[in-house]
Parts: sequence; C-alpha cells; structure tokens
Amino acid sequence: MRRLILRAALLPVLLPVLLGGCDDMIHQDKKTAYADSRVGPGKTPADTVDFHSRRVTPPPVTLALLERGQQRFRIYCTPCHSELGDGHGMIVQRGFPAPPSYHIARLRDAPVEHFYDVMTNGYGAMYSFAYRVQPPDRWAIAAYIRALQRSQDATVADLTPEQRTALP
Repeated sequence: MRRLILRAALLPVLLPVLLGGCDDMIHQDKKTAYADSRVGPGKTPADTVDFHSRRVTPPPVTLALLERGQQRFRIYCTPCHSELGDGHGMIVQRGFPAPPSYHIARLRDAPVEHFYDVMTNGYGAMYSFAYRVQPPDRWAIAAYIRALQRSQDATVADLTPEQRTALP
C-alpha cells in the first residue's frame, strides 16, 4: 500500500520532468533532399537523350504483332475505348468522359506514330501508359488500332479471291 501511495506522489513530480524532454517536432529544422544542392541526382549532360524521348521505329506488321496488340488492347484500352474502339467502354458507361472514337476521320488519317505517342505521353484526359505498357507492346497496340479502323470500313471488294470464296 505504501508503494502505491509513493508512486502516486511521485507521478505528478516525474511527469513534467519526463515530458519536458519531449520537443515539439513540428517546429524542428528540417532539410529536404531537394533543398540542398549537394544532395540528390546530378545534372544530366546536355547531349544526353532522355529514354522516353528517343524515337523508336515501328516494327513490321505481322499476324503475331496484331495478335499481341489485340491482347494488350483488351487489357489496357477496352475499359475506356471498348472492344470496337468506338469510345463506349465500361468506364464511360459508369460516368467518365468518353474518349474519341478511333473511327472518326481525324484519327483514321493520323499516322500510326500518333497512337504510340498518345500511349507514351498521354493526351487530354488519358494519362501516360509509358510505365505500364512496354514500347514493343505500344507498337503492337497501335498496329491493332489501325487494323481495327480498317475493319470497320472494309468491303467485300477489299478481300482477295480466296477470302471471298470463304465467305458464307
């Protein structure tokens, strides 16, 4: 019982002493890594080309490239652009702004590099996919977009004689 009384008597004396050592950490001097010129990344030489800025030539269009592009398009693009590329994907149906259809004249006439650049840098409400989609897959998606555009305006006259005989 005496110990309990002793502890109760010492607590009001020791508590201010113990808490007096605590500092208001909000007002401490701080140095960020970017505030000091000696800390952080060094300067980039003037003749260096940024990794994302260098030009990449498009690969030749093959069936394997188009299949890869279709697979990647379904993963990354259909939530907004839909399977048809008309801009009415599931995200748009949930209330987000609709992207333009790939089948409008402006995008049909755009070079294939335009789609690669939009995936790399973003455009309008679309954010950059540079860190999500690797450059070869961006080219595959761009090739698939071009094939998707052509498929919407295809006629029987565009088919080869072998393809025409396969039609029902």
